[in-house]
Amino acid sequence: MPEENDMVVRDPNNLNGHLGTLLFNDVIGEPDGTHSFDCVWTFSRSCFESWKIFCYNLMTMCCGCCMAAQWGCEFAFIAFWHIWYITPMFKVLEINCGVCLRLYSMCINCCMTPVCEAVGGIFHHFKRT
Repeated sequence: MPEENDMVVRDPNNLNGHLGTLLFNDVIGEPDGTHSFDCVWTFSRSCFESWKIFCYNLMTMCCGCCMAAQWGCEFAFIAFWHIWYITPMFKVLEINCGVCLRLYSMCINCCMTPVCEAVGGIFHHFKRT
């Protein structure tokens, strides 16, 4: 069951924290010695904030639901492939690798163990003094 929408905190997991607050002073700044008229600076700040909010709201109104639907389909697709293909394929690999491991172990025990024991028997007689 989806949880209730929090209309105040809309990014509780801080997914887009890298965007910061996108304030005027974070984007535009006039250094000392290079200042525009006070009225231009004030009006520029108002324009920036107003157009940022207006354009964002317009884009979300026009595209938000469609993009949310597209991302919902994308994550449904990912879940489908993991549930019905990837996880069962890992199980197949796990079973087959278990058989290969058993076969490899039998071959080593049948072929290499006698050779290693024979060579070890030869060198066993050379004792350190």
